[in-house]
Amino acid sequence: MVQRSVTVSLADSGFVNALAKARKVVGHFKHSPANAAELQAQQVSLGKKQEPLIQDVPTRWNSTLEMVKRVSRNKEAVIATLDNQVHKLVLPTAAEWDKLQRLETLLEPCRYVTELLGGEAYVSCSVVLPSLCHLRLKMEACDEDPAYVVRFKTKFKEDLASRQEQLNNAWLQIATVLDPRFKDLKCLPKTDREEVWTTLEGMLQQESPRKSSQTHDDGPPRKKISLLQMGSDSESEDEEVQPAIQRYRAEPTIKLEDCPLRWWASHSGAHEKLASLAHKYLATPATTVPCERLFSVAGHIVNKKRSALLSENVNKLVCLSNWLKDDEAQ
Repeated sequence: MVQRSVTVSLADSGFVNALAKARKVVGHFKHSPANAAELQAQQVSLGKKQEPLIQDVPTRWNSTLEMVKRVSRNKEAVIATLDNQVHKLVLPTAAEWDKLQRLETLLEPCRYVTELLGGEAYVSCSVVLPSLCHLRLKMEACDEDPAYVVRFKTKFKEDLASRQEQLNNAWLQIATVLDPRFKDLKCLPKTDREEVWTTLEGMLQQESPRKSSQTHDDGPPRKKISLLQMGSDSESEDEEVQPAIQRYRAEPTIKLEDCPLRWWASHSGAHEKLASLAHKYLATPATTVPCERLFSVAGHIVNKKRSALLSENVNKLVCLSNWLKDDEAQ
């Protein structure tokens, strides 16, 4: 969603010429080792870190962000190097350099959201709606914005809103309300929040009879055992649902750094029925990025030179790759 929204917004704004010039500048240094060496020498003389420029890929907007960041960071070294060379490049004007910096500011929240939702070591499903709300707030136009920035922000919000309608918003809302970090539902309009709690209450009512009716294979049939509950002095379990919801709503929200699954593990005794629902919804990944990342790792392992690997050895190598990555992160 973010990829398509950013791509559409870039094509309909005033960044096209500035990006085209930046790409040509990057290509000038990427295609010539001699030019790249001169740029590194200028970086050293200016006290900058030696780093190559990055060429963006049209199908990946985040590569465009990395290109802009790298070019802007090495602006002085790039200009100084080109001043000592004979070339036919048309450098970005002062206004276009300013556009590139503004574009970096615009795309940085998008990068943060995509990295957040693409993680696999933490709960991500309940973060989707708060993240989209964060993007909408970041894309609100202000009085200081130039016309091309306002055009980008407006197009981005419109395109993102149209794509969000295709999401499974009902599932995402339940996942969000079951996350003790976001259960206040500030990411939703005030008029929609109570409806989410009502939906959760209905789901809890459906969950309770299902659990109570579970019997062993050698136990009495479900219809016969249900007759024993008729005429009982005990009240229906449905009457316990609303107090359970109220107890959970009364719980204080936790810090954003805290893990919601650990919270439910420590509070499962007080919220037993809700805890099972929370484990079901919060375990869902927000995106397919972790799965695609796994296929990419397997694709690097099983290549032409290693096509005779046994399947069990492939599994072991994939696990080792994942474990080594975790060790490096720690």
